[in-house]
Amino acid sequence: MTLEQAYARCQQVATAHYENFPVASRLLPGQMRPHVAAVYAFARAADDFADEGDIPQARRLEWIEQWRVLRQRPPASMTAATGVGQVPAEDVRATFIAVHDTITRCRIDPQLFDDLLSAFAQDVTTTRYETWDSVLDYCRRSANPVGRLVLGIAGVRDEESARQSDAVCTALQLANFWQDLGDDWRTRNRLYVPSELLHEYGADLHALDGGGVDAAWARVIDELGARTNALFDEGRPVCDAVHGRLRYELRATWLGGTTILRKTLEVRRRSLHERPVLTWADLMRIAIGAIRWRSG
Repeated sequence: MTLEQAYARCQQVATAHYENFPVASRLLPGQMRPHVAAVYAFARAADDFADEGDIPQARRLEWIEQWRVLRQRPPASMTAATGVGQVPAEDVRATFIAVHDTITRCRIDPQLFDDLLSAFAQDVTTTRYETWDSVLDYCRRSANPVGRLVLGIAGVRDEESARQSDAVCTALQLANFWQDLGDDWRTRNRLYVPSELLHEYGADLHALDGGGVDAAWARVIDELGARTNALFDEGRPVCDAVHGRLRYELRATWLGGTTILRKTLEVRRRSLHERPVLTWADLMRIAIGAIRWRSG
């Protein structure tokens, strides 16, 4: 398999499943797309390993560990790589040939990939969080590496931009948690709202079963919203730390995250189960907002 073929396969995976990851966006500079697609293919597979709910935990953790070992192997050894979990051998080879090239060519810290795998493994074993700090630590490994990888691919390497990116990525992850609150509880028995907040406001877990919002849960939701909005505000300047089309991509990402958070907080005042989504009207406002963006 040639390098070009490996990147092409990663791009196919990315465009088929990209969801909220900035892979297929026209705003992403063309020279960045192959590298971002490689990152996505790596993360998509590992995330699928973690979420294979019908597969025993031990097997899912074994697949994630295999992914980590493969990431550390030299590209020449990929010719003998076999399938891992549901990922066929050809996709395994393509992913790691492209990832190794991206790490070398873009001077990426390989630890960022290992941090992602650490978070995916935690998804397999952890369904509750005691403290806000423990939630942030999970975000540090599950979300922040994505922003740092994108910045690294773009050639942005200053620590201030990295810290601002961390704030935005954590906020995006948290907004997604609050958006999926009911679904995570019903289908995975998973809750990212830390126990310390539930205790502080007297919120009862049994309310999640019915989906209704009482006064205690309303206070919890308000607190989660305030903390998440503060992180969006803290990280906003990173949208102006890059140039060209990537600037518009980051602006649209920030606006999309803050929009879904606002809609989620509105919905959570009446239901813990309803899942808000972005409408075409929202997307149009986000596109206009990215163009009319004001720095500061």
